Amino acid sequence: MTHSIKSNLPNTVTCLNLFSGCVACVMAFQARYDLALLFIILSAIFDFFDGLLARLLHAHSAIGKDLDSLADDVSFGVAPSLIVFSLFKEMVYPAYILSLAPYIPYAAFLISVFSALRLAKFNNDTRQTTSFIGLPVPANALFWGSLAVGGHSFLISDYCHPVCLLLLVCLSSWLLVSEIPMFSLKFKNLSWKDNRISFIFLLGCVPLLIFLGISSFAAIIVWYILLSLLTRKGE
Repeated sequence: MTHSIKSNLPNTVTCLNLFSGCVACVMAFQARYDLALLFIILSAIFDFFDGLLARLLHAHSAIGKDLDSLADDVSFGVAPSLIVFSLFKEMVYPAYILSLAPYIPYAAFLISVFSALRLAKFNNDTRQTTSFIGLPVPANALFWGSLAVGGHSFLISDYCHPVCLLLLVCLSSWLLVSEIPMFSLKFKNLSWKDNRISFIFLLGCVPLLIFLGISSFAAIIVWYILLSLLTRKGE
């Protein structure tokens, strides 16, 4: 009985990730971006702990791996897609593209498609054991959730053209499957020398969290991408 509980505990936490992701989708449909972001954050927490538990309990399984990818695509692929879909529905469309207004929002689901591709690639890419290649799906989801919360009034104003949001969707979709190396926050020890980039990243996050609060995640993800690019250039 004890063995059964241990072997199923990581999958239970993965299911909580999926559940939170489903709730985030509902909140996104209702344009409750603050709650959608909250449940995406919860999904990210569950996503962290299911892997941690699997390692600690030696409870890795093929089913757990597949379930994790399914949960992640809902929580970090479909949920941000629906956030962007709802944003597109709220935006002001200039007269010359008004006829395209019913169709443009569906471009948001590129995020779901490329998130699925990213997850499939990650599961079969042996290069990504200690770092990432391309933007991780939780980071992308947190970016969109935070952007919707912090930038909502601007995004639905006359100052933001729908094409700008469309281009941002295309950029984030490309980043998911790009070959850009991105560092991981996995600490093997607390040495500055071994974790210099991670420490610099975390120090840069502090003022963003202080001044921007929960809506800071978009800025933090941009900082993460820029630092990864700078590190790559430096190497």
